[in-house]
Amino acid sequence: MKKSIVITGVSSGIGLDAASLLVQRGYRVFGSVRKESDGQSVKSRLGDDFIPLMFDVTDHAKIAAAVEQVRAAVGDGGLTALVNNSGIASSGPLMHIPLDELRKQMDVNVIGLLAVTQAFLPLLGARRDCPHPPGRVINISSASGGLVFPFVGAYSASKFAVEALSDGLRLELGLYGINVVAIEPGMIRTPIWDEVEETGAPYAGTDYRQSLDAFRALAIKQVRKGAPPSIVSQAILRVIEARRPKARVPLTGQWWLGKLMPTGLRDRILRKSVKLP
Repeated sequence: MKKSIVITGVSSGIGLDAASLLVQRGYRVFGSVRKESDGQSVKSRLGDDFIPLMFDVTDHAKIAAAVEQVRAAVGDGGLTALVNNSGIASSGPLMHIPLDELRKQMDVNVIGLLAVTQAFLPLLGARRDCPHPPGRVINISSASGGLVFPFVGAYSASKFAVEALSDGLRLELGLYGINVVAIEPGMIRTPIWDEVEETGAPYAGTDYRQSLDAFRALAIKQVRKGAPPSIVSQAILRVIEARRPKARVPLTGQWWLGKLMPTGLRDRILRKSVKLP
């Protein structure tokens, strides 16, 4: 029987690329989508070893239904891995960002991630007398989980939280032999940044207008020269197949920059990049 993996958010970007790679490598992939048309589109592209799951990570009832769908398919074989990939990115000055937007950011990137993890943990081996080897939880974090850039503080807050959840889960799920890994990409060319060109429009009347213009220009440049999703997909595959995976897999030096550079120097560099006094 083929090993089974669940990936959230497979309609495009990293999720789609990872699902494609894993199917090619002989895995059976269950992938979450929010639209039935997206599920059928991905299935027609990847074939019978891809099974769409219809749920949003903020809809607990649909998550539970997806778990039962996967349970019926895998039986005692369980899951080899859960890849928490779904996410959104908000931008804007924290002084002005709508709190409802911040709540949505955290609801999807943090609470949704934990909700999905909790729901699928029994199929990953978090139970006594489990008949299959323990699986792995792979959380797609970000360099923004270690380095806060101006005007993406809300997104960074969610990714710092993902780092904390990954650490907590790793410590606690060792009871069952379940490894938890955070993969930390830098800028990746994915649809999550499609709205970057609109950044600043809601804040045109604030004191940040000029800095937001500089931020938008820099962000567009970074997105265009960002790495392809395949760099993350390959990292996911390595984590799944590693005998002893590392707790963190940074894919850019920016993550270490946030940890090692003196705070004052880092702040000066970051402010200068977006013309903040």
